[in-house]
Amino acid sequence: MEKFQEGITYYKEGKFDEALAIFNQLIADDPSVTEFILYRGRVQSRMGNLREAQGDFDRLISLEPNNTNFISDRAVVLHLLQRNEEALSELDRALSLDPDNPYRYSSRAFLKDRMGDLGGAIADYEKAIEMDPEDAVAYNNKGLVEEKMGYKERSKKSFEKADDLVGYIPSNQKQGVDQDYSDKQEIPPQLRSEKEVTLSSYLSTLMNVFNDHHTRKEFFQFLSSKFKNK
Repeated sequence: MEKFQEGITYYKEGKFDEALAIFNQLIADDPSVTEFILYRGRVQSRMGNLREAQGDFDRLISLEPNNTNFISDRAVVLHLLQRNEEALSELDRALSLDPDNPYRYSSRAFLKDRMGDLGGAIADYEKAIEMDPEDAVAYNNKGLVEEKMGYKERSKKSFEKADDLVGYIPSNQKQGVDQDYSDKQEIPPQLRSEKEVTLSSYLSTLMNVFNDHHTRKEFFQFLSSKFKNK
């Protein structure tokens, strides 16, 4: 497994050519190991090789049809290929297989937002919040969708709830200033990443949003970035 860990290290460091070479060799040596295929698919996605990535995720699902993480990874690639109806169908299937996981609702909410189904996105975020009332990210992202819909007071309450959950006090409140919440740019630091939003980081975050709840703390930036209106 030493070469596998080396490949993961390259992947995390953004050295995708090196990572791809390792995973190609590992798969050639043992094509039955799903983790090798999974990481090659993720590397291909990060490199923008979406057709190749789809092939890997199709292969994974043929091996494990009910693996919800594989299904979600495939949904990401379908979304990036602008095959959103298929992507949504995959997320519906992942949710039906894993109905007690609030992150399945948040993942579907993200895609619905991107597809323009803002009401559906809010409904899914609300379900995620019902299942996990401590999910500050879901509150924050629900507020962003409500803001898009012109629900100023509702979005303000959602943002304030997210702030409360992470223990954040906006500077204007510290100074006693009654500022319009929807106009301010302050974001709870626990939910903010300072890194530049690039296609590579977008692809990476999409993958993690659909599978890793820890990475979702950076999820909000893609709803308020240049990709939001793409």
